[in-house]
Amino acid sequence: MSRGPGSRVEGGGVTEARYDSVLLVGFGGPTRGCCRRYEDCPGEAFCFVKNVVGDRASGDERIREVAAHYEHFGGVSPFIFFSQKQAGALEMELERSGIIAPVYVGYRFWTPFVKEALAEMHRRGLRRTLGIALAPHRAKVSFEAYRGEAESARRELGGEAPEVTFAGTPWFDHPGYIGATVDRVNELAGAMGEERFSAARLIFSAHSIPVSMARTSPYREQFEETARLAAGALGRESHLTGFQSSPNVPPGSWLEPDVLDVVREAADGGAKDVIVIPVGFICDHIEVLFDLDVEAREAAEERGMDYFRAGTVGSHPKFISMLRDIVAAHRAGESG
Repeated sequence: MSRGPGSRVEGGGVTEARYDSVLLVGFGGPTRGCCRRYEDCPGEAFCFVKNVVGDRASGDERIREVAAHYEHFGGVSPFIFFSQKQAGALEMELERSGIIAPVYVGYRFWTPFVKEALAEMHRRGLRRTLGIALAPHRAKVSFEAYRGEAESARRELGGEAPEVTFAGTPWFDHPGYIGATVDRVNELAGAMGEERFSAARLIFSAHSIPVSMARTSPYREQFEETARLAAGALGRESHLTGFQSSPNVPPGSWLEPDVLDVVREAADGGAKDVIVIPVGFICDHIEVLFDLDVEAREAAEERGMDYFRAGTVGSHPKFISMLRDIVAAHRAGESG
C-alpha cells in the first residue's frame, strides 16, 4: 500500500490527516549566494540586515553596525544550516511515529523565503500545511510576524500555495523545551567540574524588543517563566535574566536589563564564573555567536570572570520530540 503526504499508519491501514505537511517559519540569516532582492548585490550580510532594518530613520548606521558582526564569521550565519537540520530531524521523527509529512522551512528575511517555500510545496502537490513559528516566546515580531508573512505570501501566490494554519500551542514552558535546555546547561559540567559548575551564576538571555511591543504581548512573562522552570530543573534557587541585541536607543525604550549589565552585576556580586543560557534562541546565529560569545565574554573577562555559554536546543532529541507531539496533536484535531 502506498503512503503519500498527509497519511498516518494506524492499525495496519492508512488514514487521512488534517495536514499533509509542516512549514517551519524562522527569521533567517545570510548564506553564500544572492538573496535576489537587489539588482546590485552589496554582500550577503548587508543585504540581510537591510531586509531586517528596512528604510527606517538612522537605518544605514544600524545596518553597517550589525553587518560588521557577521564579518567576524565570514559574512554569513549558521542559522539556516541549523534550522534546516531541525526540519530534517523532525521529518525523520514524524516518520518513526508513523506520520508521513514532509517538513519545509521558510524564512522571513532570507532565501528560501516563506513565499518560495510555499510555492515549492504547491508544486509538489501539498495542499494543507501546519505552520510552526521557530520562536519560543510570543511577540508581534515573532509568532504574529511569521504568521503574517505566510498570509501575505499566500495572497501573492493566489491559488498556487497550500493553506497554512499555524500551531497555536505555546511551548515556552513545554517539558521538551525545558528538558533540552537543561541538558544543554548540564553539558558544561564536565568541562567545568561539578563544584565550579554548581557555583557558577546562571544568566538567561532573550532578544530585547521595544517596551511598547512588550506591553501588548506575553513575551517578557514567557521568557521569565522559561528561565524559572529551567533554573528549577537545574536545582538552582536563584538566577538572573537579561535582554540582548537591542539597537542603540534611548534607555527604557527597549526591554532591560541588558545582558552585558547583568554579567557585570554577577561579577559585582562575587561570581567567579557565569553561564549564559540563550533561551530566546533555538539555534545558533549571530546574536548568540557575536552578541554573547564575543561581547558578553569580553564583559565577563573584563571583570575577572570566566564565561561559559550553554548550547541552544538545536536538534536535541527532547526538542524535536516536542515538535513531533505538536504536529501529531494538530493533525489529529486535538489542538487548535
